[in-house]
Amino acid sequence: MPTSDLLKELRIDRDTRPRRRVRGRWLAVAVVALLALAAGAWLLWARVAPPTVRTVAARAATAAGGAGSVLDASGYVTARRQATVSAKITGKVTEVMIEEGQRVKEGEVLARLDDTEARAQLTLARAQLAQARSQEGEIRALLAQAERDYTRQQELAARQLVAAQTLDAAVAQRDMLRARLTNNVEQVRVAVESVSVAQVQLDNTVIRAPFSGVVIAKSAQPGEMISPISAGGGFTRTGIGTIVDMDSLEIQVDVNESFINRVTADQPVEATLNAYPDWKIPGSVIAIIPTADRSKATVKVRVAIKSKDARIVPDMGVRVAFLTTQPAAGAPPPPSPAVLVPADAVRGEGAAAVVFVLASERVERRSVTPGSAVGAEREIVKGLRAGERVVVTPPPGLKDGDTVRVGESPR
Repeated sequence: MPTSDLLKELRIDRDTRPRRRVRGRWLAVAVVALLALAAGAWLLWARVAPPTVRTVAARAATAAGGAGSVLDASGYVTARRQATVSAKITGKVTEVMIEEGQRVKEGEVLARLDDTEARAQLTLARAQLAQARSQEGEIRALLAQAERDYTRQQELAARQLVAAQTLDAAVAQRDMLRARLTNNVEQVRVAVESVSVAQVQLDNTVIRAPFSGVVIAKSAQPGEMISPISAGGGFTRTGIGTIVDMDSLEIQVDVNESFINRVTADQPVEATLNAYPDWKIPGSVIAIIPTADRSKATVKVRVAIKSKDARIVPDMGVRVAFLTTQPAAGAPPPPSPAVLVPADAVRGEGAAAVVFVLASERVERRSVTPGSAVGAEREIVKGLRAGERVVVTPPPGLKDGDTVRVGESPR
């Protein structure tokens, strides 16, 4: 190939370079325009879309006026009526009719012991009673005949037809039979008592519930020996099971003696079980035990549980808040029941305090009268009812009548 043709192929066409530059510029402008349009659309949606808020329901304050606690203490749930049921006699268990968690009524049969010997003793006592009663009939018949013989001998002796020795013999026979009858009557009475004792021994082989309650422990099985006292080197059971009267549950709290002056009889309390931290149980002080524990420097306080529930069981850990007492006599009652809301739901202080109440999908700006702080909550004395939902941590730009979206509400 000639050199001139080679040089022509190496020559650069300068007319195509401007076209590529123009095409790149237009592509960059299009990308920037799309980004600007997307940013504008996002800003417009952010302004128009309703804000997302969290809400919580206002809850009623405590029965003591919602003034909060004056003292907190820990304790345990205890039962005033609790018994480990055993037999009155030593015997072998033949039947057990209880299980843990079972409810029993007073007098219900819980277990039975081997009653072979007790039944034999009862049969023997009844036979002895029958024998004594049969002898009584024979003696009464002989005594009646002796009374007639004595009467005849007495008439004959009056007419001097018989010797005085014959009359004396009739008198002795009559008196002897009278003594036998008296002795037999006592034997019958003893036999009746023996039957009663044998019946009691038979009844002792049946173990019954001393009161109504719930079985919390089953201690014996059929075939084991049971005794009311510890015996047998650890191989003899001392009880069939343990029953608790759930209606007798109460709370016992150890209060530091330095703060016992804050506790009074009939003082309202609010108990919280460790197992159910969100459940507030109303109660009141039963009594302050008039003695102190020297080693712990505490005084025991008994607290009544006003709300009976199957979730409350003995030996549960519990936290008790001793509340302020009712207002003094003559003090004006509050115009409406106080409620508690999260402190973050209240904006402002005093007369300028407001909350945002959710009504359908809009919020209502409402003026309220705040009270004292109770932990992380705030008391609302006026302007809000229990059950109404308020906005927690309302956004700064939130106004009355704004539409909102409700997110996940705290429990």
